[in-house]
Amino acid sequence: MAKIFQNFIDGRYVDTDKHFDKHAPYDNKVIGQIAEAGKAEVDAAVAAAKAALKGPWGKYTIEKRLELLYALADEITRRFEDFAIAEQQDTGIPLHLIRHVAIPRGAANFKVFADVMKTVPTEFFQTTTPDGTGAINYALRRPVGVVGVICPWNMPFLLMTWKVAPALACGNTVVVKPSEETPATATLLGECMNAVGIPAGVYNVVHGFGPNSAGEFVTTHEDVDAITFTGETRTGSAIMKAAAVGARPVSMEMGGKNPGIIFADADLDAVIEGTSRSCFLNTGQVCLGTERLYVERPAFEAVVERLKVAAEKIKMGNPADSTTTMGPLISQEHREKVLSYYRKAVEEGATVVTGGGIPEMPADLASGSWVQPTVWTGLDDSAVIAREEIFGPCVLVMPFDGEDEVIERANNTRYGLSATVWTTNLSRAHRVAAKLESGIVWVNSWFLRDLRTAFGGSKQSGIGREGGVHSLEFYTELKNVCIKL
Repeated sequence: MAKIFQNFIDGRYVDTDKHFDKHAPYDNKVIGQIAEAGKAEVDAAVAAAKAALKGPWGKYTIEKRLELLYALADEITRRFEDFAIAEQQDTGIPLHLIRHVAIPRGAANFKVFADVMKTVPTEFFQTTTPDGTGAINYALRRPVGVVGVICPWNMPFLLMTWKVAPALACGNTVVVKPSEETPATATLLGECMNAVGIPAGVYNVVHGFGPNSAGEFVTTHEDVDAITFTGETRTGSAIMKAAAVGARPVSMEMGGKNPGIIFADADLDAVIEGTSRSCFLNTGQVCLGTERLYVERPAFEAVVERLKVAAEKIKMGNPADSTTTMGPLISQEHREKVLSYYRKAVEEGATVVTGGGIPEMPADLASGSWVQPTVWTGLDDSAVIAREEIFGPCVLVMPFDGEDEVIERANNTRYGLSATVWTTNLSRAHRVAAKLESGIVWVNSWFLRDLRTAFGGSKQSGIGREGGVHSLEFYTELKNVCIKL
């Protein structure tokens, strides 16, 4: 019997009479059925979340609330393998990568944001009054209310908890709409919520699609007080339009076409290790990944050759195999999108250094959503593959001759999520990082994160910042209290 991924509403699992298939990315077999939430289920989820705000959750002390989040993190860790296998079957990400990154980080998010909430300060001012008695002003943090959480499929558990954890730490309740591609870990988390005693209605999950489905019903619901979204820019724009009704706050982490800049003085061993990860990790399905790479001309040929070698060492295979280093793309639909860019690159005259197509896979995996890691040269910034986000394991490598030139070229994009700079010249590193128009700049590293720091993009890559106290700015509202003495 196929597994049914049910909605989780008011502390209970809820089926519907409308299901759709969940396919495993690595072999395209149906591994379950997803219960699509209609408007009635979304209404019930929002009502439960609203009631929980006025019920026990809203009456808990901060200490009690954060104690439960610590217990939740411990419960996720206790069920570590359940979450790891669910994530692997959903995404096709190699299991060892999930065990090393996705599940530990997902659990840690609850403790990190609990700790932030314990220590975050608010304002206090002494004010002079005309009669000389004075006044004091102080701020109180209050939850924003019911938060709609719209999640992506590329690192579903990590990115979902990155939003749910600060929302709950601040005293909000949530209605989560996972990607239709990755229902498993968001659904499983409901069991952990119940196990540790988090009140019903605090955490709700509704499954479905975007337009005329759960996504639209959540984002247009009048009792959803704020919306947080991670995903592609086009979807984010549609959500912003929905949020404008009622003037509700939004937090958006959207697309990117992230530049990597390699100067000739850089440590090439470190460059290749870091850049190959930024191009190919999670089959290139990382919003912070590098799809366009600028290399100072004296180092260009060496970088291209060594990046080719790194790409060809990648081992694709069963994601449960410990020797597998790259899994499939998320779906057949997404593979066709990526392959359309592979074809476009050739049409535009790119030199295919390596890859560019579909790999030969064993018979039991041949129907999966596999593509080759791909490196191109021979095109400039006007090429489609240099301008549009592909979200696959591919990179266009282009030479440059000067610092001012490469900064201008790197910034010539509608996106501004992240960038990398590789150089041993400290002054140059600071100078270039300051001039790049992106929310995050890594120097001589990639994906090195301190969860207390601000995370988010500029331009069409997003609105707002997440991480540490920066998340609290979205998930709370400051109330000023003025007392006349």
